[in-house]
Amino acid sequence: MKQQLMQNSWTRRLIQGFAAFLVLLSVWSIAPAAQAFNNPDLLPDKPTNVIDLANALTSVQEESLSQRLSDFETETGWKLRVLTQFDRTPGTAVKGFWGLDDKSVMLVADSRGGNILNFSVGDELYPLLSRTFWIELQTRFGNQFFVREHGEDQSIIQALEAVEGCLRRGGCNVVPGLPREQWVLTLITSTLGGVIFGFAGMPRKQGQVFAWQWALIFSPLWGILFLAFGVGPVVTRTSDWLPLVRNISGFAIGALVAFLAPAFNRTPTSDT
Repeated sequence: MKQQLMQNSWTRRLIQGFAAFLVLLSVWSIAPAAQAFNNPDLLPDKPTNVIDLANALTSVQEESLSQRLSDFETETGWKLRVLTQFDRTPGTAVKGFWGLDDKSVMLVADSRGGNILNFSVGDELYPLLSRTFWIELQTRFGNQFFVREHGEDQSIIQALEAVEGCLRRGGCNVVPGLPREQWVLTLITSTLGGVIFGFAGMPRKQGQVFAWQWALIFSPLWGILFLAFGVGPVVTRTSDWLPLVRNISGFAIGALVAFLAPAFNRTPTSDT
């Protein structure tokens, strides 16, 4: 009896496996052919540095950008190319069309994802522009908030301008420029670092003016907030002094308020 049940179980599993195989086979038979991801028919019939299948650029922008990238390649030797796509893509055919190599960067703009920008980067660029640079470049100019406010065309153009500027100066560790939302975040962390510094320095003994030992104990915390997250992103991205002065002022105000807060809350004692 047990042997018969085991045979029936194996028979059912065999039938289920065969049915799953038939389903996969039917899906494969009706799926689009693999050459859809390598479609040279979508490539233009004349040389160009920009293939705008998604119509993200105006004709004037496309022509001007293509000429600018040609001039940049002649000047520096770096090859920058742009492909925009939506429901159609030439796929790997663009590699042969543009002759992409280790000194090439291809910007791919596709609005179907959460971030519209992707980059195909040649190996010779990584010593000058690290992988974190490309991640920051993508998140700054390709996010939906930037695209909604400035448009896909500016997302493409400003990202390329950042790459060109960094390659001309011999490389960048971070993307140049300090967006307002990023500066606001550095101001918040600077002020929070000041608050922690002020609380740590409150006097805890009679006659003590400032508790330096406690401020030093908490220095890893307020130092990281103020220096690493408050000052560092500013000085590495812009030479403008105004954001730096504001962050230092935020640190000082936060420290002063936190240091003086107990004095305001202390109730005066009356002699009776």
